[in-house]
This record gives sequence, structure tokens and C-alpha cells, in this order.
Amino acid sequence: MPAKHNKKSRVAASITELLERLSTEYGPFVWEARYSPAEELVFTILSQHTSDINSERAFKNLMSTFGSIEAIAAADVARIEDTIRSAGLFRMKAPRIKKVLTDIYAELGSFDLSFLAEMPLADAKTWLKQWDGIGPKTAAIILCFSLGLPAMPVDTHIHRVSKRLGLIDPTTTADQAHDILESMVPSENVFEFHLFLITHGRQICKALRPKCDDCLFESTCPSRKQFE
Repeated sequence: MPAKHNKKSRVAASITELLERLSTEYGPFVWEARYSPAEELVFTILSQHTSDINSERAFKNLMSTFGSIEAIAAADVARIEDTIRSAGLFRMKAPRIKKVLTDIYAELGSFDLSFLAEMPLADAKTWLKQWDGIGPKTAAIILCFSLGLPAMPVDTHIHRVSKRLGLIDPTTTADQAHDILESMVPSENVFEFHLFLITHGRQICKALRPKCDDCLFESTCPSRKQFE
């Protein structure tokens, strides 16, 4: 027990230090709802395997064309395809959007997902992940960005940076990392920690040529020697 307690204490101290240093460099990030949960769901499907610019363009075009989630759900797949071409993989994403919206409406009789905010986080994730097209990352994005819940979406940047900093084991998958990182970070800091690591991954801890000499963690990063 004492050894386990000491390990938890070291992890907590490490996360606290990371948050402080990342906040000084990149903060602050203040949470504000981006879209409604149903809109966030559609937006997240559009963002899969495409750039932020293209997915945002496709989502805005989709909403301006149909005007509501209800209208999107009622539309023909072919028309949805035409509207979201800029997102890439539109022939895969259009039927996925249509099906998940249809299934949710059949279950609830509406697209109001605000009830998820009243559920325990694990239960809210489970409810979302029952639908085709919603995996751990999509579920976490919906809960975090639209409802402000302490869910940790893990993208390629967060997965890479977390492994390099030793927060997760090198063999940990992105899907596994969601729950692991959530348990390590105080709930009130999950949103900003998510954005801090993304920003750090995009600007400094790049996949192929990390800028280790410019890194906040140059002297303490356990992966530094790999890139010398």
C-alpha cells in the first residue's frame, strides 16, 4: 500500500507540474460550449481523417443547407454526400451520420442529448458508444466540448505527447489512453489539459521532427535522447 500510495503521489505531482508549465506557455483555455451535443456528434464524424478547415467547412455547409439536425436526419444520403464533400470520405460519412441520427431519434424521439450531463461519466460514455460510428474519442469530444464534462478526448497529438512524456506506457493505444489520462488529471483541468497537449504536439512535439531544443520539458522528458 505505501508503495502504491507513493506512486500515485508522484503521478499527481507530475501532472500538477505539467499543468502549471503548460498553462504558463499556452494558457489559459476557458471552456465554452461549441455546439449542441447532437451537432457536436455530426461535426466530430465529419472531422474524422480530415483537416479542421475542411471539416468545419463541411459542417457549416451542412447546417446552412439543412438548417437543423432534424432536417439532416430526414434528408437523403445522396444529398448529405453532396453537402459534405469538402470533409473527405463523404460517401462513408454521409450514411454514418444519417444512421446514427436515425437511431438516436428512434430511441429518444428527439435530438436533445442534454440528459447526458446528469449521468455518471462512465454511463454517459457507454450510452453514446452503443451507436455505430461513436467510439471512445467521439464520445469524449461530445461530452467534453458540448457539455463540459471531464472526458478526455485523445487524438494523435495527445497520444504521441503522452507517450513521450511517460504519462502512458508505449504500448497503450489511443482508445485505452482516454480513461487512463482522465484518471490522472483533476476533473476541473481535463478540458485545458486536452488543449494544452494538442497545442504542444502541433507546435513543438511534432511526430517526425520534434523541436526538443525549444521544449518546456527538454531537461526532464524521458524521450529526449531518442531525438538527439
